[in-house]
Amino acid sequence: MMIKLLLCSAASAALMTAAGHAHDGAHMAANAASVSSAAAQAETQAEQTETERLYAYFQQVFMDEVARSPETQTYLGMIEDTEAYGRWDDRSDSAQIENYERGQRQTEEMQARFDREALTDAGKVSYDFAIQLSENDARQFAVRDSRYVFSPMGDSVSELTTFLINNHRVGSQAHAEAYVSRLEGIGEVIDTLTSQAEARAANGVTLPLFAYPRLTASARSQLTGAPFEEGAEDSALFADFKSKVDALEIDDAAKADLIMRAEDALLNVYVPAMERYLAALDRMEAISDDRAGVWKLPNGEAAYAASLAQFTTIPDMTAEQIHERGLAEVERIHGEMREIMAEVGFEGSVQDFFAYMRTAEQFQLPNTPEGRQEYLDRATAVIDHVMEVAPAYFDTLPEAPLEVRAVEAWREATATGAFYNQPALDGSRPGYYYVNLSQMQDNPTYLLESLSLHEGAPGHHFQIALTQELEDVPMFQRFAWNSAYGEGWALYTEWLGKEMGFYEDPYSDFGRLSYEVFRAARLVVDTGIHHYQWTREQAIDYMLESTPMTEGDITPEVERYIVWPGQAVSYKTGMMFIQDLLFHAQEELGDEFTWGGFHDAVLTAGPLPLPMLEERVNAWIATVKAG
Repeated sequence: MMIKLLLCSAASAALMTAAGHAHDGAHMAANAASVSSAAAQAETQAEQTETERLYAYFQQVFMDEVARSPETQTYLGMIEDTEAYGRWDDRSDSAQIENYERGQRQTEEMQARFDREALTDAGKVSYDFAIQLSENDARQFAVRDSRYVFSPMGDSVSELTTFLINNHRVGSQAHAEAYVSRLEGIGEVIDTLTSQAEARAANGVTLPLFAYPRLTASARSQLTGAPFEEGAEDSALFADFKSKVDALEIDDAAKADLIMRAEDALLNVYVPAMERYLAALDRMEAISDDRAGVWKLPNGEAAYAASLAQFTTIPDMTAEQIHERGLAEVERIHGEMREIMAEVGFEGSVQDFFAYMRTAEQFQLPNTPEGRQEYLDRATAVIDHVMEVAPAYFDTLPEAPLEVRAVEAWREATATGAFYNQPALDGSRPGYYYVNLSQMQDNPTYLLESLSLHEGAPGHHFQIALTQELEDVPMFQRFAWNSAYGEGWALYTEWLGKEMGFYEDPYSDFGRLSYEVFRAARLVVDTGIHHYQWTREQAIDYMLESTPMTEGDITPEVERYIVWPGQAVSYKTGMMFIQDLLFHAQEELGDEFTWGGFHDAVLTAGPLPLPMLEERVNAWIATVKAG
């Protein structure tokens, strides 16, 4: 199986501790006949042994994959091998092919070596999960040449510097040497990505015209400040290296030498590679056009079908079905919004209320450092309250802390409105809930509660951090990622917040519905762009008509859907699926239903494909019924 690791920026996240063993919890009745008991015990032991053998195989495969990825090792804090610490992952076409073929061989080997019927229930989940990952790998590999190498949403070039700043720790001179080595090798990585993008562009895989100025601006922002400009403040990357070296307990001469070598690499390796990248962007822009959807690309229809299968985890779900469900959900949510309009005494249409909410000064904080700090303080207060009430709804909580942060100035231009970065596995870094506060008018306070629940807790933090901490689940399963599960869970928790006592203010509750209708409209717009051949302008107009979001929010969102086909449908698809599982469990269990039990069933087996999640929840229901 191709091990799918949860990505954070350019780094793959994984784990370095040994895999735990999952058991099915079966036990023998004390008054059973001794022969029957012995036979049952032998059978259980055989099942456990096969599961343990399977998990040992998963662990070996997993660690082999980690050993092939210096960036994964860095993210994990596996920095004892300073030679590997100074290298980048191999992004070449040949490496991608080799990785895929190795993954398929691993799946075939697993199926040949292990008897699924001899596994525990948990072992069967892991076995089936590995097969589903492999099947998805095959779907995506078949259309890889119809994918964008980089885009404003997945800027693989700027992510290199983000990786160094956020993940390359410097606790010794050898670690600083490794940082310099990565700077000296960064040009080759940029050239590889640039070459791949140009090769695909020559075959018709070009971004829409709007994307190239965004990428160019992002690249040029990386080249501002010292040492790229004389007399300027240090660039983010150079400042990061200097501060990390300055904290070392080594002599000043050694520090000066390291900084000099880093400066040399930035000027003589990084800058030339970035200039080649910028020139390539100009060449690709010259042969591009303004058509938005992937339908225009070679094999575009198949590529979109593969994207939908990946992001919904339901391979037979069609674009037409998603589009129609989205239209229906938008209408339903508008009905709930009208109830809030009546509650606050607003007269007019839903669109009139949208216009009011977009501009009402009562929901705006000043576009000043003080206004930004107040926003961060309010968001932190929401997270603190979640932690206070969470034990009533969750039996298992993550141990890792969560912090709220503003997006750094150097990446504000390309960052989304808010996002989550998972904690370090060694405890050296908490989970981060980032908010882009560059333009405060795009951050109205009526959305703050819902956004904080989604990106922070109990949304992404409870799911991702908790999954990282699971002890009885194989590593690949803990660190796999599927958007329908992860984003579906986060959107579900926005809705769950009402049950947990949030949204007491009707405008804040309208904010919750605003985000939900936003995700419902995505079902319509994503399929509209990539299946029904909508233009960028059509998509923006539909979002303005259907949601209260500002044009400043909507435009980059629509551009995101254009360059990241299929991903946007995962939120609402996953949310509705989890809600349906919840309603089914409540109906089946009645007074025996517990929030903590349900959420454990959803969260404690890793990010399962939705059909497998349904099987797991149904198994939990059966267990509760059986007493």
